[in-house]
Amino acid sequence: MDRKITIFSGRSNPSFTSAICDQINVELGRCEVIRFSDGELSVDIGDNVRGRDVFIVQSTSTPGNDHLMELLITIDALKRASAWRITAVMPYFGYARQDRKLKPRVPITAKLVADLLTAAGADRVLTMDLHAGQIMGFFNIPVDNLMALPVLYDYLFEKYGEDDLTIVSPDMGGVERARSFATRLGNADIAMIDKRRLKANEVAEMKVVGAVKGKTCIIVDDMIDTGGTMIKAAQTLLDQGANRVVAACVHPVLSGNAVERLAESVMEEIVICDTIRSAAAASSPKFKVLSVAPLFAKAIQRIHGEDSISSLFK
Repeated sequence: MDRKITIFSGRSNPSFTSAICDQINVELGRCEVIRFSDGELSVDIGDNVRGRDVFIVQSTSTPGNDHLMELLITIDALKRASAWRITAVMPYFGYARQDRKLKPRVPITAKLVADLLTAAGADRVLTMDLHAGQIMGFFNIPVDNLMALPVLYDYLFEKYGEDDLTIVSPDMGGVERARSFATRLGNADIAMIDKRRLKANEVAEMKVVGAVKGKTCIIVDDMIDTGGTMIKAAQTLLDQGANRVVAACVHPVLSGNAVERLAESVMEEIVICDTIRSAAAASSPKFKVLSVAPLFAKAIQRIHGEDSISSLFK
């Protein structure tokens, strides 16, 4: 049976979903989100989805709780409307940083979100650059974790490929990501920032492990939030003799006044993806926004056609 594909958009990033639909050449499904006077949300699906292969695109970015609840309600509505399969397409997976217990009596919220998505009726999840790979193991349904590396690599190689490069990880957890970048960029060296945190989003001390003197340093990370770590890391690298510093981050969380602080930083350029909508970053000359919508479109087509996702990255 040749099942039809239908794509719906949440309110987190509708232009991103429209770009996916343009790539696949399908119309965006009709879906209205209703907010009642007491703040409760409801969803009205405007298209027939019975027996269809349905994809709902929603990043759980700010306001994360609203966007998460909206996604769960939409999945429930689609399930009750007899959709054949429901894929939650989450370019940015919120709560991913709460993936383990770092001290007693704290939640593992990433696991809770996985359980909620499954309970709501999602049959599979499509996301990008999870903060920690083990989050895929929190699900009892298939999870496809795309990588923005090919998109970032093409741009960085074209612009900085002739420089003497060092790929910098801002912490121990990102060393594997830095190594992947360095491998694709040929003979690039790897360095790491050893940092000590006083509390969440506040770094007390940084040290550079690796050779950065005379280099173009590219700091790679899965997300950029307040920008504090990135700003301090860039200054530390310049103090250690780096020629210039560029940041390449997948998810532009950019909370508070992060855009303004980063725009005034010593970094030459900040390369981000459009997994989260950020009008302020898009209008700043220091930011370069790369679209991963074509990559998501290819992945959706392969899921619908029961083809391999991993072959996208070979």
